[in-house]
Amino acid sequence: MEAAMGLMRRIHPKHTDTALSALLSLMPEHSSDLLSQVDQPLQVLCDEESAKEFILCEYNRDADSYRSPWTNKYQPPLEDGLYPSVELRNLEIEANDVFAVYCDQYYEGGVSSVYMWEDDNEGFVACFLIKKDGSRSGHGRRGYLHEGQWDAIHVIEVGPEDEGTARYCLTSTVMLSLTTNNDSCGTFSLSGSIRRQMSMQLSVAEGHLCNMGRMIEELEGKLRNSLDQSTPRLAALRMKWQLYTSANSFNILI
Repeated sequence: MEAAMGLMRRIHPKHTDTALSALLSLMPEHSSDLLSQVDQPLQVLCDEESAKEFILCEYNRDADSYRSPWTNKYQPPLEDGLYPSVELRNLEIEANDVFAVYCDQYYEGGVSSVYMWEDDNEGFVACFLIKKDGSRSGHGRRGYLHEGQWDAIHVIEVGPEDEGTARYCLTSTVMLSLTTNNDSCGTFSLSGSIRRQMSMQLSVAEGHLCNMGRMIEELEGKLRNSLDQSTPRLAALRMKWQLYTSANSFNILI
């Protein structure tokens, strides 16, 4: 299992699905561990009823169907699918509206989705997802890259309330893949992922959504800085790309 995880950390995000399928066939006894520990590039599906896109992941999947956060319906339809409670669904709706604004302000476009479900400790878990396509052929506002994908996965475990406070444990993962192909800047390909965690005991006076939002904003900022500062090749590419476009063009991904 340790060797398998080491291999997956070195696989290009484009080949994650293929590599994971191969490992699942070789190690069926570890399928649950592999699926829970290996983050895969996010996929997007359109909710025909709401005419909005939503992100597919293991957290909104039941069998071969995926639940839309906009209509709370599974695609393809599923009669006995899992759903959050009424109270948690109302919080999920509010979170999706707020996170869509966050995605637009920080990423200038992209697709976002939020899913919530109850856990076994009288608390709940929330998953905040963002997918930004910065490719020339993508629907992002500034698609200058030949290929460019930014996938952000934020999973927060919220413990039960105790004397007006709750324990929040956030695990954030960012997967980056970009390729340039232009006479002015040359050809360059880079991909990778980074994961960080943080835990906090916070007052629930302002509500769970405010607390979760602040934690995601703080940790995602640290992840962006880590990617920029710890990767000299990425910093060099950023400077090179700024000369080709404008000083802020590359901020669609970093």
